[in-house]
Amino acid sequence: MRLIVITVAVVLVAVALTTLVGVWLPKGHVASLERHLPIDPQGLWAILTDVEAFPLWRQDVTQVDTRLDNSGLSGWTEHSSNGRIRFAVDRMEPPRVLVVRIADRDLPFGGTWAYEISPDGRASSLRITERGEVYNPLFRFVARFGYGHDRTIRTFLDALERRVAQQEQRGGI
Repeated sequence: MRLIVITVAVVLVAVALTTLVGVWLPKGHVASLERHLPIDPQGLWAILTDVEAFPLWRQDVTQVDTRLDNSGLSGWTEHSSNGRIRFAVDRMEPPRVLVVRIADRDLPFGGTWAYEISPDGRASSLRITERGEVYNPLFRFVARFGYGHDRTIRTFLDALERRVAQQEQRGGI
């Protein structure tokens, strides 16, 4: 019985200390990564804005529901094993800039992703910059010291790189 009490006490102290450190960490963060891809800016833009095809090449996405307005794509909802996240398009400058914002207010995180495409010969460079916030102090600690603020960007860029390579093997779009 004493061992159980000590174990529970240690776990509670660890959670309390983790949360306390999380409170001291800033809510906001900026993470940015760039990747060179063997695809022209127009082709890369087509992949990035064809959100309905995300489940075909992003392992973390199972379904996408789109929302359209008079100017085209205004947002979408991604479904995954972790739940759903609604996104809104804040800025579109084809084929150079796409800025997307998390539109859900009830998540423990939020922010924007800015996709910046630069031509690089017959290829492209894509820089993704996340300007995010983590509201829950415990999640803030884990995001900062556990997996890093750039993990989602890395996962996205790895999947995108595989998608571009498949397209290249098939001979283009």
